[in-house]
Amino acid sequence: MAHCGSPETSPKVQAPRPESIEPTQGSVDRSIKPVLFEIFGEIWTVQSRLGQGVSASVYRVSSGRATTTAAVKEFQADTHGGDYGYHKERSVLENIQGHKNIVTLYGVFTNHSCMGVATRCLLLELLDVSVSDLLVRGSSGTQVGRPQQGHSMWLVQHCAKDILMALAFLHREGYVHADLKPRNILWSADDEGFKLIDFGLSFKEGNQDVKYIQTDGYRAPEAELQNSLAQAGVEGDSSCTTAVDMWSLGIILLEMFSGIKLKDTVRSQEWKDNSTAIVDHIFASNSVVCPAIPVYHLRDLIKSMLLNDPKQRCTAETALLSPFFSIPFAPRIEDLVLLPTPVLRLLNLIDDSHLHNEEEYEDILEDMKEECQKYGSVVSLLIPKENPGKGQVFVEYANSSDSKEAQRLLTGRTFDGKFVVATFYPLSAYKRGYLYQTVQ
Repeated sequence: MAHCGSPETSPKVQAPRPESIEPTQGSVDRSIKPVLFEIFGEIWTVQSRLGQGVSASVYRVSSGRATTTAAVKEFQADTHGGDYGYHKERSVLENIQGHKNIVTLYGVFTNHSCMGVATRCLLLELLDVSVSDLLVRGSSGTQVGRPQQGHSMWLVQHCAKDILMALAFLHREGYVHADLKPRNILWSADDEGFKLIDFGLSFKEGNQDVKYIQTDGYRAPEAELQNSLAQAGVEGDSSCTTAVDMWSLGIILLEMFSGIKLKDTVRSQEWKDNSTAIVDHIFASNSVVCPAIPVYHLRDLIKSMLLNDPKQRCTAETALLSPFFSIPFAPRIEDLVLLPTPVLRLLNLIDDSHLHNEEEYEDILEDMKEECQKYGSVVSLLIPKENPGKGQVFVEYANSSDSKEAQRLLTGRTFDGKFVVATFYPLSAYKRGYLYQTVQ
């Protein structure tokens, strides 16, 4: 039986060290995966385990009576910090709900397994790919004679703005996230934006109840010092501030722009001696493939986040005023393949000759709608006769789950001897009738 928990306060205890909830695809489960959760009197089926850490596991679940999907974060009923993590994350999420760039908490419940074990659970909004996934899937590796290629300026700008807005809100509420990293930034297909997750190490500024904060590679210098003192059993003079989140975001944006994982770099003596020179070098190496002025604005923004003195670092609110955010960018095709939305765009299907014969055009519209409805509920379908978008098929589905299924099943199929290329497309742009001429 599951029930809604009663309000509880977070105990003043030492948290476990920062952990990653790692994806479990292709790995062996370390515990028995639950098959069902009973949530508020309704049975939800576990579709897959999305990730597992020391103190919690995350599952994708679907409702028994509808096609509703969500995520359940189940905390371990043992001594690995499960209770601490549950109370901490629940408390923070309940206090900061309502921002479009922060994961939504639907409710809390206790799960009673058939073994008689009770575990604390959070029912959360189900999100899509993480920035960590994008760094792996979207960046091309270094090749001879070719510079390292990071993500597009459109994607970097989109992520930076969304997370800065989340941090500005979080910091105004007096909270420090304290574990910002690529795995804790996820894309929402239905809201077409990036969202911040995992508040298990968060704390109120000035009331830090966590000794070990942030993950290696994204840890600010003052947090590194504090962690080292805590490990040595020495009490630090002061707690960390919201500035530690800005440092982490600076490293994340630098990784997205460069396509390089920087963990070893930021731990090096060279970085400690002159991080500014390394940032300059990274931008100089990539400026060949990017327009100069936006590159300089992004470089200066990242530098302002990576100042060693936390008091001199920019805040989230001042960072949002950077001229980098006033420059419009168009997404690359690779961006639209990686980021799911409810709109699907099909390329390499329609010849120009079909567009100017009205009877043929109407037949194609009907055929395409019939085909696309096999994969989900189609809201609208558009095949422009002129540029931009000439001959491309835009299919708006009722939700992103349907469009993702269609993209999976249509990609690589052949129609009239042609291989179909299926990408996603921003719903907001489609609704406005704005069809990007995407950069190849």
